Amino acid sequence: MLVAWRLDRFSASALAEKVPNKDKIGTAGVAATEAKARSTTVVTAKSTGPNPPPSPEGVAPSPPPPPSPLAHAPRSYGVKVENFTPTPLSRPIGLPYPPEIGQNTGIDYRTLRQRRDDFVNHKKHLEKRERLKNKMARPYFRDWANLQFHKGKTFIAPPRLFRGDVSLYFPNLYGQTLLKSDRGKRDTTPTLRGRVSVVSMFSSLWGENQARSFASAESNPELQALLADRDGDGDGDGDGDGDGAQHILINVEEDWLKAWFVRVFGTGALRRRLGEPNWHRYFLVRRGISDEIRESIGYLNSKVGYTYLLDGECRIRWAGSGESEAHEREGLVKGVQRLLAEEKAKKEGKADKGEKVKKDLPQSK
Repeated sequence: MLVAWRLDRFSASALAEKVPNKDKIGTAGVAATEAKARSTTVVTAKSTGPNPPPSPEGVAPSPPPPPSPLAHAPRSYGVKVENFTPTPLSRPIGLPYPPEIGQNTGIDYRTLRQRRDDFVNHKKHLEKRERLKNKMARPYFRDWANLQFHKGKTFIAPPRLFRGDVSLYFPNLYGQTLLKSDRGKRDTTPTLRGRVSVVSMFSSLWGENQARSFASAESNPELQALLADRDGDGDGDGDGDGDGAQHILINVEEDWLKAWFVRVFGTGALRRRLGEPNWHRYFLVRRGISDEIRESIGYLNSKVGYTYLLDGECRIRWAGSGESEAHEREGLVKGVQRLLAEEKAKKEGKADKGEKVKKDLPQSK
């Protein structure tokens, strides 16, 4: 009997060691059950949730934006292009916001405290290092090498004007003019705003000659006739209110040495060639043209000349690059005529509205 009792006790103790405590089993079981219930509830809630509203019948999804005509154009940075053929602009180019005075001046307006904070900011140092690295990695002669593609022509001018409601804006630039009375730098926006403007933008003699192929008297006498009629009354005497078209020249010289040579040795010749009425329409720009601006307005090759047609709100309604072709010169003349007609109709509409308001006002006795 003693042997049987010991065997029973040994069996009971062994069984107790193999089987966990009842309380532990109960707690673990309850926790597992609650976790399973929660997961089941979440899955059920997700599966039984409200379905998304069905798309309205007959409404097609918005099409993707058309490919940019400048997506494969050669640039001074990025992958080198082996073959390129320019295509007409299929969409407006420019900035999505209107220009304002003080933008893109290239002047550092930070206070001493802000400069000190940026100097000790590691993130700012990394950003500056990245900009310098990208600038140094650009091949110096890439723009010259890209002139092999149709003499640097980046795009072909559109066959007609872009609509005003979808057109984008020309940026504000900051540079020195040829005025003797005011030798300081000026913003381009006050000169451009309120007038139909043909803007020639270039950085070298090669680019200037290309821009002249669009707007010079030898290449486009019809355009010069419109530009000579500064008052916009059609008689060409220039004695009106100054609402006609104007020609703006923007010389981009980011190299300080070249800019110094232009100011010292080229200013006199430029004044004689352009005439005193056009001195305030010539801008020598040294800085402020960022990569964003270059991409937005299609100014992708600094050695090429570009021509832009702007309305009174500084919107780019037409653009050309490189050497002009016959249909581009004709399109530029028609574009200027149409914009002049639009500006005239707009001002006449405002005048008629003002006369109507005056008539509706009670007359004083």
